Amino acid sequence: MPHPSANSDDAPGVRDAANMPAARELSGYELLVCVTGGIAAFKVAQLVSQLVQAGCGVTVAMTRHARHFVGPTTFRALTGRPVLTSLWPADESDAMPHLRPTEVADLVLVAPATANILGKLAHGIADDLVSTLLLAADGPVLLAPAMNARMWRHPAVQRNVAFLREHGYLLVGPQEGWLACGEVGPGRMSEPEELLAAVRSELLRRPPRSGR
Repeated sequence: MPHPSANSDDAPGVRDAANMPAARELSGYELLVCVTGGIAAFKVAQLVSQLVQAGCGVTVAMTRHARHFVGPTTFRALTGRPVLTSLWPADESDAMPHLRPTEVADLVLVAPATANILGKLAHGIADDLVSTLLLAADGPVLLAPAMNARMWRHPAVQRNVAFLREHGYLLVGPQEGWLACGEVGPGRMSEPEELLAAVRSELLRRPPRSGR
């Protein structure tokens, strides 16, 4: 389970240099990034690039719908690691692909966190690789919600968010602004620089798992 906390293709660099970790500051830390099916998925490539440059080991897992927005090749190139896409990998040497990544991760980031994945997580549903990884996570989990404003305001989504907060999950955003659907309102995923700062802050709260 997550721990409660005091704080609630080519990728361009992060625009706000003040929020960037110092060079190699995150060496030794492992981050599992779960990408789900929202248009904001393209922003995650920028974030992953900056985290790798800061020395963080990043493993990316993607849902089937996420791959409609960003291809696994992008994340493979940025991280230098295979991208996890299935409970049934072609390489059968690892019999537990839904457990291993969470055993080494210092933090799990879900970005974008769609209404679908928030609902699955709040109700204990594990029907694909990403949702199974999230239920197996025994460290902090950071969620970056992204969806249509009407979906964000829906009582069911707000109930799920309240439940997740109560059980120690950390949320960053969503922001208000122009949404992909053409509406203006809450539901826009936080920008990469804000997510970068949140990831850095949470990681540096404790030493890397590998060194404990």
